[in-house]
Amino acid sequence: MNKAVDIFTAIPKRVNCAQAVAEGLGAEALSPALSACGGGRAEGGRCGALYAALLLVPEEKREEVAAKFRSEAGSELCREIKSAGFPCVKCVEIAARLAEEALNR
Repeated sequence: MNKAVDIFTAIPKRVNCAQAVAEGLGAEALSPALSACGGGRAEGGRCGALYAALLLVPEEKREEVAAKFRSEAGSELCREIKSAGFPCVKCVEIAARLAEEALNR
């Protein structure tokens, strides 16, 4: 498991998927701004975990991260991901891993 997943699954639950990714990658300062980005409320209906990851990676790596996320999760859109039965915790894991990889290259 990664830190973002640990934060997302902590009991009591205190953050949404976008906040968990940001906090898991050390961007705690972004967490308040991302409080409204879970549950399909990120810009364009995008998965909040992916949305946060894309905010954290350099602009030139965003499309690559988004493409890899789509490949693993089946879509960028929260509604489509959820309707396919894909768990939010897996989105958090994928988004955090892809962002971390992009930041470390």
